Amino acid sequence: MPSLLHFRYMSFTVYLGADHAGFQLKEQVKTKLLRDGYAVYDLTPNYRSGDDYPLVARIVATHVSKDKGSRGVLVCGTGVGVTIGANRIKGIRAFDAWDAKGTKLARHDDDANIIAFSGWRLTFPTAKKLLDIFFKTRFSVAKRHHRRVKQLG
Repeated sequence: MPSLLHFRYMSFTVYLGADHAGFQLKEQVKTKLLRDGYAVYDLTPNYRSGDDYPLVARIVATHVSKDKGSRGVLVCGTGVGVTIGANRIKGIRAFDAWDAKGTKLARHDDDANIIAFSGWRLTFPTAKKLLDIFFKTRFSVAKRHHRRVKQLG
């Protein structure tokens, strides 16, 4: 288990990871989460030029899948590669976040547990806004949403 960077009581743990193309945005996200008092594990604490996003996605997704109720944040160049990689791990529902409505629906309807960002195209102010939505939105109580998530496996 990686070392805990900071802890103040919050309802869940956050696992972070980024490849070289998402490292700068991930660092900004980490600072925000620590300031907000989340228990944060940075699984890619050092910049590595030429690293591979599938490995980063697998590491974060594996931690999230084992730590029920936790959340993950992944960043790569487009956000797409880490999303695909994370979704290969059982129990993960990752999505590539671009706007407030999609982010809210991913949490509310699909119980998404990993949010992914594009390090090339998403600004930190936008990522910050989407993180707040992702962390504050609760999963729906509607039976149809629970049924659908169960069908995802």
